[in-house]
Amino acid sequence: MSVSEDREVTPTVQPAAPSAIADPAPLGLAAFATTTFLLMAVNTRWTVGNSAGTAFLGYALAYGGGAQFIAGMWEFRNKNVFGATAFSTWGAFWIGLFFWIKNAPAATGHDLGWILIAFAIINAYLLLFSTQVNLAVFSVFILLELTLILLVIANFLSSPGWLQFAGYVGVATAIAAWYTSAAGIAKGLNGKIQLPVGNPLI
Repeated sequence: MSVSEDREVTPTVQPAAPSAIADPAPLGLAAFATTTFLLMAVNTRWTVGNSAGTAFLGYALAYGGGAQFIAGMWEFRNKNVFGATAFSTWGAFWIGLFFWIKNAPAATGHDLGWILIAFAIINAYLLLFSTQVNLAVFSVFILLELTLILLVIANFLSSPGWLQFAGYVGVATAIAAWYTSAAGIAKGLNGKIQLPVGNPLI
């Protein structure tokens, strides 16, 4: 762009602002809650006599795994390290659980126990950092940690009683995740209905 006979000025190029995307957390939480509930309904023995107890499997792959993993990838786009790690981890967990159940031999309780220990360790530090998010998110991770510990005990002891107990705590985990998902949707809509999530604990 010529300004005068003897001087040229190059125009400043402004980088395009990154496009905003919707918060993927409500989707990730809904996917986690629904799949957890379906599995825990089996553990609580609510489905005994009414189903084969495998209703959760397809949804473990498609919703708990696929939708949650996608939510995790979008959280990377949002530069949310906590959300990206949590959703991607638990999405991959559900995908892995689907294939493990499909291919595992009959007596594999201890194998599942070790898998649950590994994910309980990951969840433990996610729980620690969830104290900096809000009370609703913290409630999901503390209930999930308790569920995992109870499931580890149930699998190593091969105890139906412990498994059922873990199932009830798992149902509470699902309810907490559904609530937090609903609160995220309400926040995204910015309408008259808002659900409180509480302040960070730290």
